Amino acid sequence: MSKDLRISVIGGGAAGFFAAIAAKNHNPLAQVQILEKTSHVLAKVKISGGGRCNVCHAEFNNRKLAEHYPRGEKFLKKAFEQFDASSTMEWFEQRNVALKTYPDGCVFPLSNTSQSIIDCFLREAKKLDIELLLHHGIESIEIQETGDFILKTKDKTISTNRVIVTTGGQPKLSGMHWLETLGHPVIPPVPSLFTFNMPEEPIKEFMGLVVEKATVRIEGQKLLGKGPLLITHWGMSGPAILQLSAWGARILAEVNYQFSILINWLDETKESELRDKLENTRKVHGGKMISNQCPFPIPARLWIFLLSKNEILATSRWNEVNPKQINKLVNTLLNDRYQVQGKTTFKEEFVTAGGIDLTEIQVQSMESKQVPGLFFAGEIMDIDGITGGFNFQAAWTTGFIAGKHAAL
Repeated sequence: MSKDLRISVIGGGAAGFFAAIAAKNHNPLAQVQILEKTSHVLAKVKISGGGRCNVCHAEFNNRKLAEHYPRGEKFLKKAFEQFDASSTMEWFEQRNVALKTYPDGCVFPLSNTSQSIIDCFLREAKKLDIELLLHHGIESIEIQETGDFILKTKDKTISTNRVIVTTGGQPKLSGMHWLETLGHPVIPPVPSLFTFNMPEEPIKEFMGLVVEKATVRIEGQKLLGKGPLLITHWGMSGPAILQLSAWGARILAEVNYQFSILINWLDETKESELRDKLENTRKVHGGKMISNQCPFPIPARLWIFLLSKNEILATSRWNEVNPKQINKLVNTLLNDRYQVQGKTTFKEEFVTAGGIDLTEIQVQSMESKQVPGLFFAGEIMDIDGITGGFNFQAAWTTGFIAGKHAAL
């Protein structure tokens, strides 16, 4: 190991810190620095999970873990062989960050605050003598004949042996132009995690209402989202919607976020099963008011809204509902149609589909196939996951591998 080895990590986010710490742990003699263009680091860690930080997901089968990434599944399945979800949990617990796994598999710090994760990284960086340079945005990167790099910021020129790029998802292609100048093909970025805007839909009046198990499809596509669905003052959100936004990121961008969705309010209930339940309800509760006798696990306010949508009076008795109304109600419960007209970023957590083409990166090291000594980690690559801790897991995994191999 050479004490003269200089490693520069561009970007002070989750992947950047993890890469820097991994580099220093694998080569204590190396000089490691993090360059961050803003005045603060780990911004997305701070706000993620509602300020709690969903560290990872307790999925310990790497093949199944990789299936949660719309972009990067095959690439990450190989990468997880070096650092997976169990590695993540062990890493934090070894550094006295207690974790808690919830029934849905999401893993959070036991403290229930993202500050525990931020403090852990800052402690590690200080202990390992990693240099942190704020207000150091990279304006250009040059490759020397020796294979070393010259990084230029507004006020400084830095000579370094290895570079790890961890600048995260970029909202515009222009944000990655400086990497394109190195001959690296970049896949144009589009938003990945977002909620659906429905300005013309009256269901918005029920903001805050949650259906725990719903299935949502994009009309005309095979894309499917499952899980809790949240009605907001602008439209719809929740895991079922966010899954669709991730898997359909490019398709929805192509139609300028103007499309229709079909909702099965009863999860995966089939028509025959639904009709049997309705018929049984008519027989057993025929004299009861339909608004007071909902046979399904959906909120009462939603039930009344769906009845009115089918011109069924809330004061009607079950035995007063005619076959035509039943047919319309069946269709609404299983294929309720809503028009989407735009999107909203999910809780300020900007995630993109796009970035450095994975075919140009060596999965075993995260090193560029084009430029020796140049490494990538995190969302700057064409990798993105659905909600549930998967995007952070990709950051930890790729950051660990990039840091380790940059230090060799």
